[in-house]
Amino acid sequence: MNVFRLVLLLLSLLLLTGCASKVHKESAVEGRSFSIRDLMKSDVDIVTEVQQRQVISALRQLGDKLYRRNPRELTKGEETSREAAVERIFAAASGNGFPELEGKRSVESIRLAFDERYSGDRVLALMVGLRSMVLMSYNGKQSFYLTDELNPQKLYNVARNIEITVWMLSHNRDSRGELFLISNETNGEIDNLSYERLFGKLIALQDSMALIIAESENRQIKTVIQAVASMVFLPI
Repeated sequence: MNVFRLVLLLLSLLLLTGCASKVHKESAVEGRSFSIRDLMKSDVDIVTEVQQRQVISALRQLGDKLYRRNPRELTKGEETSREAAVERIFAAASGNGFPELEGKRSVESIRLAFDERYSGDRVLALMVGLRSMVLMSYNGKQSFYLTDELNPQKLYNVARNIEITVWMLSHNRDSRGELFLISNETNGEIDNLSYERLFGKLIALQDSMALIIAESENRQIKTVIQAVASMVFLPI
């Protein structure tokens, strides 16, 4: 942001502070409350926050569904209910609040969920890994302002890493030939592909956010073509 734009923004802030109290709702559709801090946000900042909230919501649904399908994982952790276990994952400020993961986060925590030597809660390891990886692509922030800058390559790389995670869920097995975590069901009378749809939503949100940032900042994304079976996570 150049000096002229910053001065203009500060002047606008001073002029509008006095009349902020006059802002009122004129529509039956309620949005979030107006804040003076909103004056420091661009349209892209607002879109970024909406997109990120959608990603976190999808991750919450995914964690809940994985605990439903893998109830044995609940017995390995601190929480006794599915709701409490999911809340613990998403209430923590970062991936560092889980001593059982030994400081692992992002792709390291995801790998832990598929490590046969790991005896802990695999759903926890997977979801903490996904959540912290996504937040890293947003520079660890959940509120965005004019001075914030995101790297579209990081957002794009996370989408590719989620694709690898989907492959691992469906293919990685222990020494007994059993999947580490059960997700999609394709052997029953009716296929259950709800996990696939959630993952598809996550990937689409990350990709669209990467394109929005790239377009708004006139930056390029280096696309990567690789076989997901290689399980080579991209850097964040």
